[in-house]
This record gives sequence, C-alpha cells and structure tokens, in this order.
Amino acid sequence: MSEIPTILDDYLNYMEFIKGISSNTTKEYFLDLRTFFKFLKIRYGLIDRKTEFRDIDIEDVDIELIKKVTIQDLHSYISYVDRKRNNKNLTKSRKVASLRSFFDYLYSKLKLIDENPALQLESPKSNSRLPVYLTLEQSNELLNAALANKNEEYSKRDYAIIMIFLNCGLRLSELSSIDINKIKDDDTLTVIGKGNKERTIFLNNACSEAIDDYLIVRPKKTKDNKALFISKQKNRLSNRAIQHMIDKYLKEIGLDTSIYSTHKLRHTAATLMYKYGNVDIRALQEILGHESVATTQIYTHIDNDRLRDAVKSNPLSNRKK
Repeated sequence: MSEIPTILDDYLNYMEFIKGISSNTTKEYFLDLRTFFKFLKIRYGLIDRKTEFRDIDIEDVDIELIKKVTIQDLHSYISYVDRKRNNKNLTKSRKVASLRSFFDYLYSKLKLIDENPALQLESPKSNSRLPVYLTLEQSNELLNAALANKNEEYSKRDYAIIMIFLNCGLRLSELSSIDINKIKDDDTLTVIGKGNKERTIFLNNACSEAIDDYLIVRPKKTKDNKALFISKQKNRLSNRAIQHMIDKYLKEIGLDTSIYSTHKLRHTAATLMYKYGNVDIRALQEILGHESVATTQIYTHIDNDRLRDAVKSNPLSNRKK
C-alpha cells in the first residue's frame, strides 16, 4: 500500500496478522481510513484548497493530529461522504465500523489517546432491503446458458462454477480459491471464509457431478496444479474473470448486470434453500458462514406464502370456541 502513515500501517498489520481479519476486509479499512485522513487535512486547513482529493498526501498524518479528532469531526466526515461522495447507508455504516475499530485500537490497545471519540458514533439507519436473487426458472436458464457454450472445457467449467454458486452460496473469493485437494469423498468441500475461518460445505449430487465432469476436461498441465478452476492462460481463475464470465451469461438470459452479480447468486442459493429446502435459519447461517444470525435473517422475510402456511400448520389453527 502506498502513501500510508506509520500509525495506519501498524493498525492494518494488527488487524490482519494478530486479529486474523481477511486481507479483503483489511483493504476496506485502509481505503475508508485513507479517505478519513484526507478529509481531516481538508477540515483542519492543512492543504491548499485547490488540491484534488485524490492528490492529498496522508503520509504525514501522525498521532498528534489524530489526538485532535472529536465526535464532531467524525459526524462531519460521515456527512461529507454522504454529500460529496454519494455514499449510501451501507457504505457509510462500513466507514463508521472502520472508524470505531481504528479508534478502539488506539484507545484500548495502545493507550495513545485519552478519549475515544468514536465511542458514541452511531451507524446510519440501514435501509431494510430484501436480497435480490434469481428465481428458480432464471437459475435453470443461467445453467443452460453455460451448457450451450460450444467450447466443452469452458462449458463444463462454467457450468460447475454456476452450479456451486447456486447450490452452496459461496462468496466469490471462496469459490475462486477452491483447491482440488479440498474436495473430500466427492461430497464435502473445505473453504476459507471471512476472517480466515474454515468451514465445511456439503456438495449435493448435482454439484459433485458437475465437478467430476469438469475434471475430465480440466487442463492437465497448469501453472497452478492445486486450483480447481483454470483460466485460458492455465492459471487459477481470478475473481475478476469469474465475474466477467457470470456477467456474460446473465446478459445472455436477459438480466441486468447492474442489478445481478456473483453475490446475487449467493443470495439465490440462500433463498432457494430457505424457500424450498425447509432449512432452519441456524443451519443456513452455518452454510453461508455468517458471523451473526442477524445477517441471515434477511432470508426469512422473502416468502410470505411459507410464513402464512407455517401459521396455518399450528395444531391450534382450527380450534373452535
């Protein structure tokens, strides 16, 4: 990471290598705090007003500057990213979480500040939006689009990827990092999720069959022998390449790629399991690798018919006076 002050570098190292936070999350902390430091230099009049935001240097940000930060500064920063950077509530909430974590580190762990200005910093009220997902019919169309690919290797590879997304609800980074030796007995898969936490995924027959079919045509000579999914250049298929591939098939079946994405396939898997599979919310939490069941509960609000049937199934539902 470039243009990074020592105090921030130390914090990021602590989060990734001591706390075990994933590198992707650590990168988000870096980007959020870099934006905050640039904002501070503007607010405190430490730069020429004509300087472009992207050109503001933060290397000289030190603990003495950070000691001056008040809750008013933090409120002003959240207001700034809303008005000037068009951040939505979800992004602002993440920035609040980054600030809380950083100032807690300085206050509780290092004892470098006398007060924690972020202690009373509230998260913006979140919009309770239901997850976007593909219907069962659209899911089948997406799988059929992959099967229609005339290149057998790519067709079977892409079909297997989509099948795993739609059945297992993996995150993009989890799917791209699958190693062949992490598949055991044809029906279990070990993945590394957020926070470097390992969990076991159970593969159903459709997933196992799709992987087996792909392994028959998977290139034998590759630059990464451990990787399950291989690119045209014989490397591990990257996150970006998978996103591009999914976008291509989504467009083929007429879905808007500004709305649908690889993450929406994860939502789809969770929705289909909950809607059709009679899956307990705690089991779904385990499958998806959610830290809190509160994150999983968005899927309990998507099927009013099921909830209506659940109430009707109560043995007291037909009791008469």
